[in-house]
Amino acid sequence: MRNEQKSTYRVAVYPGSFDPVTMGHMDIITRAAKQFDLLIVAVLNNLSKNPLFTLEERKDLLRKVTSHLPNVEVDGFRDLLANYVRQKNAQVIVRGIRSVTDFEYELTMASTNHKLNPDAETIFMMTNPKYSYLSSSLVKEIAHFNGDTTDLVSPEVDAALRKKFNAGQ
Repeated sequence: MRNEQKSTYRVAVYPGSFDPVTMGHMDIITRAAKQFDLLIVAVLNNLSKNPLFTLEERKDLLRKVTSHLPNVEVDGFRDLLANYVRQKNAQVIVRGIRSVTDFEYELTMASTNHKLNPDAETIFMMTNPKYSYLSSSLVKEIAHFNGDTTDLVSPEVDAALRKKFNAGQ
């Protein structure tokens, strides 16, 4: 039985808008990639949000910042997460938790996803405490006012933020 378990190919999906991908996201991606054979970072095209970066730009940035992780794949989706996870033959949904408020929201989402796809489990990963305050919205606001985001995002994302906000001036 033990050899049978070892041969199981474990696929996880880490969904989000990643607008933009932050060091907090990268912390979760890096740690989750160590736990699974394949981690699919799935960029949500949320129709109710007005993102700064297009879906393709977000996917391109994620590919750049995860290129050192050979078992990470970047993809986009417009479906229910439960359906997407099923289509990808994934067993796990990874979610990052920064606070109790995040947990309450994520618990509701995990329960809903389990109802829609009972074969997928959601696991919660606590963020590194040094990123517990960090959000994409905060990063965008800081960048909008020409603040320093170098400790909050990768150099590639910092450059993309500067380009976006300098183009608008």
